Formats: sequence, C-alpha cells, structure tokens
Amino acid sequence: MNNDKMEAIQAVVERVSSYQDGATEGTVEDELRNGFVEAGVELDEADIRRLAEAIENEHGSVSAENVLG
Repeated sequence: MNNDKMEAIQAVVERVSSYQDGATEGTVEDELRNGFVEAGVELDEADIRRLAEAIENEHGSVSAENVLG
C-alpha cells in the first residue's frame, strides 16, 4: 500500500476514533466507510472490519499500518 493511501487511511481512523468511543456496534464501521468515501480511498470490507475492531477495542490511538500490516 502506498504512503499517500496509508496517510489518508490513518487520517480517517484518527477522526473516527476521536469521537466513536462508546459508539454502538456498527457505527464505527459505518463512519469509517463514509470517511473513506470522502477521502477517495477504497478498502475491502475485511480491512474496514479490522480497523473498526481495533478502534472499538483499543479506545485510543490506533495505527492503521499496524492493523492492516
């Protein structure tokens, strides 16, 4: 994955994680999807789920690069 794409993904992850603490299940995934559409980034559903789970489980700073490998 190129650096520009990873930076865009990380920006969306940070935005969503900053206001999604305690959100209902599915909300984080929906907000990630919306953010990626706005940023023009395409990710498959498995990657979106992995990022959402990391945000929901870690309740803080999430590294998209670490989650997506």
